[in-house]
Amino acid sequence: MTAASPLGSYRPGRGPLHRLRPGAKLLGLFGFAIIVMWTSGVLVSAVWLGIAVALAILAGLRGRDLWRVGRRFALVAIPLFAFQAWQHGWERGFEVVGDLFALILAASAVTASTAVEDMIDTITWALGPLRGLGVKPDRVALSFSLVIRAIPSILGIASETREAARARGLERDPRALLVPFVVRTVAHAHATGEALAARGIGEE
Repeated sequence: MTAASPLGSYRPGRGPLHRLRPGAKLLGLFGFAIIVMWTSGVLVSAVWLGIAVALAILAGLRGRDLWRVGRRFALVAIPLFAFQAWQHGWERGFEVVGDLFALILAASAVTASTAVEDMIDTITWALGPLRGLGVKPDRVALSFSLVIRAIPSILGIASETREAARARGLERDPRALLVPFVVRTVAHAHATGEALAARGIGEE
């Protein structure tokens, strides 16, 4: 079982974001992140959040997709907002949570409008000039691809572990959740490594 990635999955389409080159979208995401983190204020955060929602919709994400992303983010957002509001007031809490959610939605827009293969090809091309410095673009791109593909698997493992603990009435026992999750995650990583080795990847 695998869970949907919190950043969403590729949605084929013909919208403006789909027509942009992957490199332009990655640079745009990087620039958006810099601007969001550089500016401050409740109103400004609300503007960035609105822009991020619009980008997500342009990428093909709809109500159910946005709800899924928001629901998972809430696990972090609620305690984060409570802490910031307690320490610095609700305005600061909204600013921190709003900026972070805006970045997550913007990243979701990129992944939803860009095929993984196209993104990997772009990263490999961009790192090409660094070959002379010992950088191996193919290896970096492979690592990036593995991370993207591992996220849904790890979320699936977490969901299965939680359900198994609940079935045994141990959903409140941290050990019943953490130990099986760590063991299964390590086993998944080991199996991935064996699969790569079987294909001769990583051998030099």
